[in-house]
Amino acid sequence: MVGAVLWDMDGTLVDSEEYHWLSWRDTMASEGIAITHDQFIKTFGQRNDSILPQWLGVGASAERIQRVGDAKEELYRKLVREGRMEPLPGAREWVGRLHEHGWLQAIASSAPRANIEVVLEVIGMAGFFEALVSAEDVTAGKPDPQVFQKGAERLGMPPSRCIVVEDAVPGVEAARRAGMRCIGVSRKGLLAADIVVQSLEDLRPDAFEDLGRG
Repeated sequence: MVGAVLWDMDGTLVDSEEYHWLSWRDTMASEGIAITHDQFIKTFGQRNDSILPQWLGVGASAERIQRVGDAKEELYRKLVREGRMEPLPGAREWVGRLHEHGWLQAIASSAPRANIEVVLEVIGMAGFFEALVSAEDVTAGKPDPQVFQKGAERLGMPPSRCIVVEDAVPGVEAARRAGMRCIGVSRKGLLAADIVVQSLEDLRPDAFEDLGRG
């Protein structure tokens, strides 16, 4: 059965952790606030409007949160372009194979739309996706299922015919809440997905077809 695949981006298609860490570290330093790598890791994958009140303080204005978040994302995009980001092993091959076999594909990410567009441009994969769902398109981040529900809607597919590819616990939970099957990609293997692999290269050739039939 051919259906739809909703891809998380950070940690699934690309390894963006270092780019996010450097852009957060330097942006917060410009605000006179030093953050540790542990602080960053605890918030990695969350929306900026969830992260920044923790670091700026609960009294931070919406305007300051927006300004600092925008500065961080601008720096992130600059670093991605300069660093020549590459897809994670197996990502390009799987996205291309699914495209050739007629699967519809979307990015369903908590990242800002501009970030998604820059990453896809740099890794040369923009032409494979029929839809993008970004932070601007939803009111709540994962594990809320909105991002995947919106992706299915834009592809014109019911949840039962959608497969999510995720690398994080909140994303897997969001897929479950959306009523979708899920492939988890994690070096630690600690994800409650229908299929869990350490790398996309480890997926069986019939993995998506099997989940689609399930």
